[in-house]
Amino acid sequence: MPHSTMLRRRTQQFVVGRLAHHRQFHLTSLRRRELFDPANLERAEDEVDVCIVGAGPAGLSAAIRLKQLEQEKGKEIRVVVLEKGPEVGSHILSGAVIEPTALNELLPEWNDRSGHPLTQPTTSSSMRFFTQSSSFPIPHPPQMGNKGNYTVSLSRFTSWLGEIAEGMGVEVYPGFAGASLIYGEDGKSVLGARTNEVGLDRQWRMKDNFEPGMEFRAKVTLLAEGAHGSLTKDVVRKFNLREGKELQTYGIGVKEVWRVDPEKYDAGKVVHTMGWPLASDVYGGGWVYHMADGMVSLGLVIGLDYENPYLSPYRELQRMKHHPWFRDLLSGNSTRLAYGGRTLNEGGYQSIPKLFFPGGALIGCSAGFVNVPKIKGTHNAMKTGMLAAETAFESVTEERVTEEGAADMSKYEEAFKSSWVHKELWEVRNVRPSFNTKLGIWGGIMYSGIDTLLVKGRVPWTFKHHGSDAAHTGKAQNFKPIDYPPFEAPLSTDLMTSVSLTGTNHAEDQPVHLLVRKPEEPTEETARRTEHVKRNVEEFAGLLGRACPAGVYEYVDVEGGSGTEDGSWNGKKLVINSQVRECWGHRLPEH
Repeated sequence: MPHSTMLRRRTQQFVVGRLAHHRQFHLTSLRRRELFDPANLERAEDEVDVCIVGAGPAGLSAAIRLKQLEQEKGKEIRVVVLEKGPEVGSHILSGAVIEPTALNELLPEWNDRSGHPLTQPTTSSSMRFFTQSSSFPIPHPPQMGNKGNYTVSLSRFTSWLGEIAEGMGVEVYPGFAGASLIYGEDGKSVLGARTNEVGLDRQWRMKDNFEPGMEFRAKVTLLAEGAHGSLTKDVVRKFNLREGKELQTYGIGVKEVWRVDPEKYDAGKVVHTMGWPLASDVYGGGWVYHMADGMVSLGLVIGLDYENPYLSPYRELQRMKHHPWFRDLLSGNSTRLAYGGRTLNEGGYQSIPKLFFPGGALIGCSAGFVNVPKIKGTHNAMKTGMLAAETAFESVTEERVTEEGAADMSKYEEAFKSSWVHKELWEVRNVRPSFNTKLGIWGGIMYSGIDTLLVKGRVPWTFKHHGSDAAHTGKAQNFKPIDYPPFEAPLSTDLMTSVSLTGTNHAEDQPVHLLVRKPEEPTEETARRTEHVKRNVEEFAGLLGRACPAGVYEYVDVEGGSGTEDGSWNGKKLVINSQVRECWGHRLPEH
């Protein structure tokens, strides 16, 4: 039996055993639990050629392309994909319009494969401007045209890619989050990834079902975590990948999936919206995608550079559905099926960091390849995964590695600059930041129209983003609270009712992985919390409690809180509901 096959079987046996162990239910007395100490821990190790963190479209496209090259070149390569969700696609909410450019390159015969999810081509594409009580059609830029595209369940699409990858010999391990990276002795290269520990309680003590994370040592580690991933933030800081680049900017997307009344359903119809319910100084817009089987995805994206700290993305979405146009769409025999949200990269071309580091690279939304004017990123994510795979295969098979075993991925950056992804993002680089000029939203609309219709990015300037999203946040004293309308179930509901539609199911007794910290100021945790609560409540009226569309962050009342003892300030305390965050999978940039 080949050595690589033995390693693969050993790893699979370990993973299957751990998953079975993890699913058991245990009751253990706190008195018998020992404190978790990572310094005195033996971990199972395995050696692979390429370790991919994240089983989204980017990570799976990279894995498939690696196995295609293995078949074409006749050189075996071992590929492992780690995915935090219990199943591939489970952390991706349905609803997207996919441009098949990259899919056509990756799997030219995809349309002949049975069970493919791209069954509903787009039939129309339009844009509407909303006022509080009416709406009217407006021209949309050519980038927003959807001829030849497909409205799909992105969750089903990702699951389908996962099946293809596994069929080609990729080892996909759902339920295994990439918890940390493995660095070489001098810290100058990445040598793989470490998975999460299982069986820790809220006090970081080991329960009787405790299993340590496993180390996958790899020549190449590809980070495909999505926007604002923790491992990506780590390597960006460690290797200074943002030197000479603009800060990344973000949007928060909140969305729902409905099965609408057959009389309201129009298969393949795509509508994008601007204007109400958002104020004129808030960048954002809505969408409605009529997918297959009578399902409709609708939602709202809001740029996180909004000034008013009283704004609630969740309440804006619920208010949007009160508009007569949405009331009509969701009337009759319509049922809401799902709710969720995610963070989106909006920085565009000027915010793309250096793409490689010793031993690995950033692909997909880990780097920020979303085309904001097009409101699409899946095709770019897939293509960058393919480009990184080609560089990784060449580096591994030609043994372009350091003494520690870290592969050289520098050619990936060159490949990106020669690709159609680079050309596409360069052309629209000024559209999103044009909305942050002195001309405001209307000036941004005018500039974007001229740029996308006539100039197509052929100008000598590149606009900047003028700082982080957080820097744009105004003080609460300068704004009035927003008077949101009451909920009207089942059209609109409170937050926890919506969160119940996410399908999350997680133990309350688990560690809180979110920490209040400044990377360069490792002060004691309760002191950091007190400082955070004071500033967030006093200056911004508890902004995170409204900004988070899953109820992860709450500022609750406490009696007699001294600050130094429990992290509270002036009778308020930050509570992080990690059981929601861990399953729902959204990531919010620090405000």
